[in-house]
Amino acid sequence: METKIDWLPHAGSHLSNKPVGLNPMGRKRQPCMIGFMKTPNQQNKRNNTKLGAGAAILLLAAQSAWAQDSAVTYPSLHADGVSPYHHCELSLDGFGSASLGESTLDHLSGDRVRHNARLGAGLGLNYFFTRCLGVGIEADSENTDGVFVDNAAANLILRLPIGDSGLAPYIFGGGGHQFGQTKQWFGQAGAGLEYRFTRHIGLFVDARGVMPNKTKFYGVGRLGMTFAF
Repeated sequence: METKIDWLPHAGSHLSNKPVGLNPMGRKRQPCMIGFMKTPNQQNKRNNTKLGAGAAILLLAAQSAWAQDSAVTYPSLHADGVSPYHHCELSLDGFGSASLGESTLDHLSGDRVRHNARLGAGLGLNYFFTRCLGVGIEADSENTDGVFVDNAAANLILRLPIGDSGLAPYIFGGGGHQFGQTKQWFGQAGAGLEYRFTRHIGLFVDARGVMPNKTKFYGVGRLGMTFAF
């Protein structure tokens, strides 16, 4: 990076007899901002640290949920004796999505969301080993002019059904790859809420933060339907 030193003589000026140095007498020293500038490598290291911490927290929570879920016998949530959330559950998700860049998220407003949001749609497939712990894969598209699949990812999911309400808040974290104009890897983490109308049909909404390894942070919100088997 080139640094400009404004006390050097300009082209065409006469040299003076004043001593020349990094802080010549009689001149006000300019504040140095180099130490406050974040390089891409520093930003990537910071993102990797956040991802590592988030993954550790998610794994600890999943381990606790696995142990609890294995030791507890849950009561029926419906009159027919069938719980809407159960172990060994396979589910298919269909969703619409909207993504917002870091600048929009930092200065959030209705106008910015309407003008800058990128809309998309996708599918997901999940499998829950227990009522609380599962894994999922997903793919979505935001640009019909480019490749068919823009993003593909895999996640570890921890959900916590609330009594017999049919509600289940959940958290998730994982990573994936982008296949658009900028091909890159990314990590992500988020949270959401699911509501099961029946054992087999539900509605969910969630939001996540995405940290790519080349471009800036951005956020994604989803709204969709779940079909469990």
